[in-house]
Amino acid sequence: MVKLNKIYTRTGDDGTTGLGNGARRLKSDLRVEAYGTVDEANSCVGLARLHTGEAHPQIDAVLGRIQNDLFDLGADLATPDDGKPLGYEPLRIVASQTSRLESDIDALNAGLQPLRSFVLPGGSPASAALHLARTVARRAERLMVALARVEGEHVNAEGIRYINRVSDLLFVAARVVNDNG
Repeated sequence: MVKLNKIYTRTGDDGTTGLGNGARRLKSDLRVEAYGTVDEANSCVGLARLHTGEAHPQIDAVLGRIQNDLFDLGADLATPDDGKPLGYEPLRIVASQTSRLESDIDALNAGLQPLRSFVLPGGSPASAALHLARTVARRAERLMVALARVEGEHVNAEGIRYINRVSDLLFVAARVVNDNG
C-alpha cells in the first residue's frame, strides 16, 4: 500500500523528476512524457467511468481493471530496465494483462455489427469520453514507440502491446455505449 504523508518534496523545482531506479530526468524527457501521458489516459478513463457506472456495469468493471493496469504501465515506464539491480521487483506489464483485454474486446465486439464507415467520436456522453480516452491512449502509445527507438532506452514490448489494446477496447466500448454502434 502506498502511504504519502507529504505531497510536495521540492525536489522537482529544478525541472527534474525521479525515476523508479533513482535516476533523475528532465520533466520534458520522452520517458516522463510517455508515463505522464499514460497517467492522462488513466484520468480520461476515470472520466468515462462517470458515464458508464450504472448504465453499463460490464464496461465499467473492465474500465476499472484498465485503470489499475495503467498504474502498472506507468510504473513500468518510470522504472527503466537498465540491467542494474534495484533491490525490489518492479511492476511490469505482462502478457496475461494484454490477453485479458483481447478477451474483453471480443466479448464487447460480439454484439456489434461490422463497421462500414469511419466513426465520428461523440454520440452519448459516455461514448465521447471513451473516445477521448482512446485518443490519449494512442498518444501514449506513440510516445512509448518513440522512446523504444531511442538508443540506450528500454521499453517493455508487452507494455506497447497493452496500450495498443487499451485503445482498441476503448473504441469498441464507445460503440457499445452508443446503442451498440
